[in-house]
Amino acid sequence: MFSKETTQDTFFLKKNTINCKGKLLNLDELVVMGILNLTPDSFFDGGKYNDVQFIVNNVQKMLDEGAKIIDIGGYSSRPGAAEVNEEEELNRVIPIIELLISKFPEIIISIDTFRSKVAKQAINAGAAIINDISAGKMDKNMFAAVKELQVPYIIMHMQGTPKTMQENPTYKNVTLEVIDFFAKKINELNQLGVNDIIIDPGFGFGKTVEHNYELLNNLEQFKILEVPILIGVSRKSMINKVLNTTPKEALNGTTTLNTLALSKGANILRVHDVLEAKQVVELYKKMIS
Repeated sequence: MFSKETTQDTFFLKKNTINCKGKLLNLDELVVMGILNLTPDSFFDGGKYNDVQFIVNNVQKMLDEGAKIIDIGGYSSRPGAAEVNEEEELNRVIPIIELLISKFPEIIISIDTFRSKVAKQAINAGAAIINDISAGKMDKNMFAAVKELQVPYIIMHMQGTPKTMQENPTYKNVTLEVIDFFAKKINELNQLGVNDIIIDPGFGFGKTVEHNYELLNNLEQFKILEVPILIGVSRKSMINKVLNTTPKEALNGTTTLNTLALSKGANILRVHDVLEAKQVVELYKKMIS
């Protein structure tokens, strides 16, 4: 599973470099994305980042530990999360993006939003990547905005909305259906001239525990799409429901699944715990070198 020969024959022969406002990021090097949730009700770190100096210190820590991207979100997407209006989302994220750009000029920030207006203002404020949990489904203007902005675009698969996604997720074949979803979205974006596309299978977003593990087990099949793959399993219920743990106790489970994800072709690990994820990356790279 971890052999150098197998890995080179599949994923690592394809170059995956994205242009983040003039900063070239090679995703073949395996990238850690640190999570900065500016929401009071996030499932793991809700309300944690409500002090400016605390935010600066923690972003500095994530960068020092090896994060190449900082993912900023102002709208909680946990199952059953309350809706947040556009103005409130903007008020949460724009000042922090501007602050971090001033403190860390070389930082690469992704804006976690499904709203085109928030995406535009975030990019104008200094963010370099759009991370959209709805892949354009929740804002009909998002694809046009991405075309206009010409920045890397992360599209995630989600069945339903954050409020309804876990009510009764149903698939005939979850892997094939999610791949088909991405194939159609990628084609649509390519037709618009958008080529820097990253896919996120959306673990926990409109999936049962069984769906999540089926997707992870079949992750190598997503390589047929020939785009980089982002994985976000950090401290999620797909770990806690199996191990009978809480999000606070799920670091070991997160590390295990991140390792498996890399072995199956993941390029980006989106995590709460940067140091541990970076260690996973370094050990995995050593394993296949």
